[in-house]
Amino acid sequence: MSIKKMKNISLPHIGACTRIKLSKVHRGGIGVFAILDIPKGTNVFKGDTTKMVWIDRDRIKDVDPGIRSLYEDFCIVKGNKYGCPANFNSMTIGWYLNDSKKPNMAITKNYDFVAIRDIRKNEELTTDYSTFTRHHRTFPSSIRKK
Repeated sequence: MSIKKMKNISLPHIGACTRIKLSKVHRGGIGVFAILDIPKGTNVFKGDTTKMVWIDRDRIKDVDPGIRSLYEDFCIVKGNKYGCPANFNSMTIGWYLNDSKKPNMAITKNYDFVAIRDIRKNEELTTDYSTFTRHHRTFPSSIRKK
């Protein structure tokens, strides 16, 4: 392929402004960090077209505890339903935001995450879970203190 043709191809990094690395907020876990300065009002995961599905909690009550922890650690809980990625094997970076009572991200009614203030490069992105789920988690079950 010629260089000229390559210039017309959208590169995978276009629109990306975050990455995953070890969390500063939740020791022993991972978090989402800005790799560029992010202006207030930015839809940080714009372009993420992954669908969320709603699963009745009763459907997973008898599954293996390891599988159930995926729902407990990552899903939104509304009533008797889990809002989760259509496939846990293809979770996008937005599912890894950590909880904070002083967040720099908020969620919209369409479940998009938007910067509620300017976020500096290398800063961890956080959101207040209590604003969109009734399931309170301090950190994932896989790293809970025994």
